[in-house]
This record gives sequence, C-alpha cells and structure tokens, in this order.
Amino acid sequence: MSDSHQHQRSFASANRGHATEEAIYTRRVLRFTLGIGLAVAVSAIWAWPLAFIVPVFVAKFLVDRQEPTIQTVYELLISMICTIGLAWLVSFGPTHYPMVLLPLLAMMMLWGYYLFSDPKWNFFATIFIVATLLLPYLSLLQPGAAIMVGVGLSFSGVVAVAIFALLHALLPDLSPKKEQLADAQQSHDERTHEAFRALIIAFPVICFFYFLEISGALLTMIFIAILSLQAAGAKSIKVSLFLLVTNGIGGALAVVFYNLLTIVPEIQFYIGMSMLAALFFGQKIYADPAKAPLYAGILSALLVVVGSTASSTDKDVTVNFYLRILQLFLVGVYMIFASFFLESRDWKFLKKRNSL
Repeated sequence: MSDSHQHQRSFASANRGHATEEAIYTRRVLRFTLGIGLAVAVSAIWAWPLAFIVPVFVAKFLVDRQEPTIQTVYELLISMICTIGLAWLVSFGPTHYPMVLLPLLAMMMLWGYYLFSDPKWNFFATIFIVATLLLPYLSLLQPGAAIMVGVGLSFSGVVAVAIFALLHALLPDLSPKKEQLADAQQSHDERTHEAFRALIIAFPVICFFYFLEISGALLTMIFIAILSLQAAGAKSIKVSLFLLVTNGIGGALAVVFYNLLTIVPEIQFYIGMSMLAALFFGQKIYADPAKAPLYAGILSALLVVVGSTASSTDKDVTVNFYLRILQLFLVGVYMIFASFFLESRDWKFLKKRNSL
C-alpha cells in the first residue's frame, strides 16, 4: 500500500508538473492579451501626448520581465526625472544653436545606446533615447511644447508600469523559477562598439531632420532611434532585412486594422481588435521564444502606427496614416543601406577590441 501510494503521488506530481508548463504558457498569453487590451483602452480614452506608446511599453515589460521588481520602479523614477529635466532644459533656447545642440545630442544618444544593451537599464534607456530625440526637436518646431510632451512621455511610463504591476497582481506568473534581471552579457568594449555603430546609423538622419526642420518626422525618428541599436551588431545587414520584414508586415496589418476601424469607428471595436492581435502574437511569442523578437517587432509596428493615428486630431487622418506606413518602409530601407555602408568600411575604431 505504501509503495502504491508513493507511486500515485509521484504520478500526480508528474502530472502537475506537465500541467504547470501548460498553465504557465496559458497564464502568460492571457496576461499579455489583457495587458495590451487595457493599455490600448486607457491610452485611447484619455489620449494624453504620446499615450500611444503605452501599449508598446506594456508589451515590452510583459515579454522581457517575468515580474515587477524595485528595479522597474527605480528605472521609471530616474527616466521621469531625466525626461522632465531635459524638457525644461530645451525650453530655454539651446535648440537655436545646432552646433551646440547636436554634439550634446550625440553624447546623450551614445550613453542611451550603451545602457540599452544592459537588461537592468533597458527600459530607462528606451525612454531616455526617445526623450533625447523627441523633446529638442519639438522645442525647435513648437516652442513650449517640450514640457507638455515630456510630461506625457513620463506619464506613459507610469501608466505602463502600473498596468504591468496590476496584471501581475491579478495573474501572477506560475513559473517556479523567478528570473531576475541578468547582468549585461557583452563586455564593456562590445557594448561601446555597438553603441558607436548605432549612433553612426541613426545620427545622420537626425541631423538631416534637425537642419531642415521637417515636420511630421517624429515617428520616423523614434523608429530609427530604437531600431538602430538592433542593427548595430555583427550581422547588421541580416538584422536590417529582418527589421524591414517586421516593419513591412506590421505596416500591412496596420492597413487592414485601420480600414476595419473606418468601417466600425467604435472604441470597443478598437480595443477588441487590439486584444485579438495581442492574443495571436502572444501565442507566437511565448510558444517560440527564439522568434519572439520577430513577432514583438511586428506587433510594436502595428500598435505604434495605429495608435498614433487613432490619437491624431488632424483633419487629414487617412493621409497621415499612409504617410506613417511609408515612414516605416523608409526606415527599413535606410537601415539596410546604413548597415551595408558600415560593414563595407574598414574603420579600426569600429572593430571590437575584446579579441585578446
């Protein structure tokens, strides 16, 4: 009886272990779907400046981090201080001196790119890079707008962290192994090398927009800033092609998404469609972690393009939507060109120094 009872307990334990794996997957997909739906609902209903970034931040948290930690709150607090401080600084006129502003911009971008490769500072670096590019440019085009947008970006971070924490409180992760944020896998030289490559890819376009003061380029600048680091590694051309594919698929889905919204212009339908997309991509992300960046990239492109269009108050909403799709495509093409240019050069300062 004792042996039989022990066998039954072992069998039940094995079954619970097998069920737990399925439960972990189901719980994560459900949390991802509800999180994106809630983020889209909050950002669409209140529609503060840069509210459309909230779903992208929430998706990034739910995929990259297993549970909320004090590090997340710490990153958020520092990013808010830096964002508001930068917005206050550029409101006092340094944007009128490009020979001073652009080198300072390059230094801040380089620091942001360096931090981006550290999992512990990835979220802070994302907000910092966006703020670094967005706020001085807005101050140049619309003096006085930087403070408002800086507060909006900071508030988007607060809302994203709150949604992330709420979803984990309601649906805690079932995995017995609580993964903490690891240290950066790359050496200091490797991170510096990739940060410089990312800066070289992104900075020429940033200078182009700043000198010509091209309006409507904010979304393009955000995409180039965030994607340039991903295209800065050893296989930059292949990664750039990958980014072109993800942006293309995300843009095509955004066209379908947008046309459905024009037929049924109801916020409930918008939220439902977003949750359906999150359910589909969430299943792909958690079922195949190796391809998670592909699916996350497609979903991010979809959320940003549709979200920025849905929050737009311009009369020519349709025209602006297709301009955003064109911007996505041009970003992908530019990434391929810039990556090919870098790999065809034999610049010693771009070579990694960790070969010894």
